[in-house]
Formats: sequence, C-alpha cells, structure tokens
Amino acid sequence: MPIIKPISDLRNKSNEISELAHNSNEPIFITKNGEGDLVVMSMSHYSKLQLKLDLLGKLSVAQNQKADGDKGRTLKQVMANIRATVNAGR
Repeated sequence: MPIIKPISDLRNKSNEISELAHNSNEPIFITKNGEGDLVVMSMSHYSKLQLKLDLLGKLSVAQNQKADGDKGRTLKQVMANIRATVNAGR
C-alpha cells in the first residue's frame, strides 16, 4: 500500500517523515493541494533503486547484443580474462 502524506507533513513533521522513510524502506508520496507533487525516500532505498536501474540497463544492452547476433564470450574466455587482469595487478 503506498504511503501518501500531505506537503504540510513534510514541512511540519520532517523528522517523522524521515523516520517513516527509513523504517518502511518505501517511497513516500507527497501531495500538494490533493495532487501528487514529490516522492521522498531514504538514501539507502534510493541507492538500491539506482543499482537495480543500472542492472536493468546492462541487461537491456545484453538483450540487444544477442538480438543483433552477438554470441558473447565463453566461460573459458571470461575466466582467462579475469586471470590476466588479476595477474597484471601483481
């Protein structure tokens, strides 16, 4: 169930809104004059959301590459690349 609060709560009860954002780990929808205006969330929730968006972007690129006929790399090729990278750092 979405958490919806009026903008006056953001102004008058900011500590409660902050606590709610951290405890619920959900976005809080702020309304102004009965209409949606802002979304407030904890930095932790925002960071997780950004990681998910980054992963979805990478998956989209991979899907497009596969659709274009790219066969990718074998596990053996990937492991050789990782070993070379690790050994180069020594």
